[in-house]
Amino acid sequence: MKPILGSFFALLFSVPLAPAPAAAAVVAPRPNIVVVISDDQGWEDYSFMGHPHIATPALDKLAAQSLTFTRGYSPVPLCRPSLSSIATGLYPHQHGVTGNDPTLPDAGVNAQTGRADPKYARYYNTIIENFHSRPNFIRDLTSRSYRSFETGKWWEGDPVKSAGFSEAMTVGTAKGDRHGGIGLEIGRQGLAPITQFIEKSGTQPWLVWYAPMLPHAPHTPPADLLAKYLKLAPSEPVARYWASVEWFDRTCGELLGYLDKKGLRENTIVLYTTDNGWIQNPEVANRFAPRSKLTPYEGGHRTPIMISWPGRVAPRMDRDHLASNIDLWPTLAALLKTPLPKSLPGLDLTDAKAVAARTTIHGEQYAHNIADVGAPTRSLEHRWIIHGWSKLIVPDARNVPNGKPELFDLQSDPWEKSDLAAKQPERVRELRKKLDTWWTPPVAAK
Repeated sequence: MKPILGSFFALLFSVPLAPAPAAAAVVAPRPNIVVVISDDQGWEDYSFMGHPHIATPALDKLAAQSLTFTRGYSPVPLCRPSLSSIATGLYPHQHGVTGNDPTLPDAGVNAQTGRADPKYARYYNTIIENFHSRPNFIRDLTSRSYRSFETGKWWEGDPVKSAGFSEAMTVGTAKGDRHGGIGLEIGRQGLAPITQFIEKSGTQPWLVWYAPMLPHAPHTPPADLLAKYLKLAPSEPVARYWASVEWFDRTCGELLGYLDKKGLRENTIVLYTTDNGWIQNPEVANRFAPRSKLTPYEGGHRTPIMISWPGRVAPRMDRDHLASNIDLWPTLAALLKTPLPKSLPGLDLTDAKAVAARTTIHGEQYAHNIADVGAPTRSLEHRWIIHGWSKLIVPDARNVPNGKPELFDLQSDPWEKSDLAAKQPERVRELRKKLDTWWTPPVAAK
């Protein structure tokens, strides 16, 4: 009889051992995304940009946590085409949304009958179709199992149908929804729709489009902020605008604070920009001054641009290199490692070599209304080019017949007070050639 212990070891070593299970691969959760878009805000109207009175503590903190470009630009100084450029990564002459409305008497009301002109709806839908026919980063992310939520400013009809959002505040079915409808309540009436959307998303990655109608007119800030700036501003209209800027900053602080509180900030990419600029008219409330919105000057289209992802994008304040809103989708795609349409003209702003190699950016400016929805560039008024620190603005011969090119040195003259075109004709010709190489309007547009 064999000893019991020996029998045990004989049995043990006679049975082949099963291989140990392989360690499960650790897959990092995909990052969430918040796109913050200020509405009608001047490029200097932040504490971190040097404004002597306006307090923007939340955005100052975000700028310190971001790759921040102080020389950022919208390719167009008007909200609807600007938002379309952010979403599609294309210039307005490429995506076809060049103005806010089609040209009709009284924005679609027949002057004789007082009734809505049926052409208005058809023309307006043509603009939406121009946008819908182009790829955009929202539809791309939704196709990759992101939940996405539209809030705030939105012009292109139903955001779910036209852009691919999973959910939206804007309904986009009535004329009253022209630029956001109920979506414009976000920020001004709190952030509950956004926090509820995030909480419902669970572990699924999400995208939030936060484009509140702030500091956009009407400038109706909280009483405490208005009282603060009435003591600092040169006039009440300016005080109301300044207070609305801090109001917007306050909402950004609430949103980013919520992400911190919920432990979401470390895995959330935050992109920040402005649709277009603003200089407050000191005499008239809710009106912009010359050389700001709807113009090709710095006051119309310059904006800080920020990219923040804690631990993944190194914070840095870049005061020299050029950035554009058309770069936002390429930058986001690089961070997410997702493919891009081949035709996009922008670049990845986190690619230091590509940013350093860029010496030139471009833009265009149109009338508020689209003269011909079948030929959107018909409303072109100016094109502009920035090469290094030189900026050339070229008027369209058809729509600005008496206009002349203007040349500025932005390094010494950031507010474009001294036109150098007459003194430097060769520089004008050189930059005009570069501008035409980028894009020459079609003959039909002239």
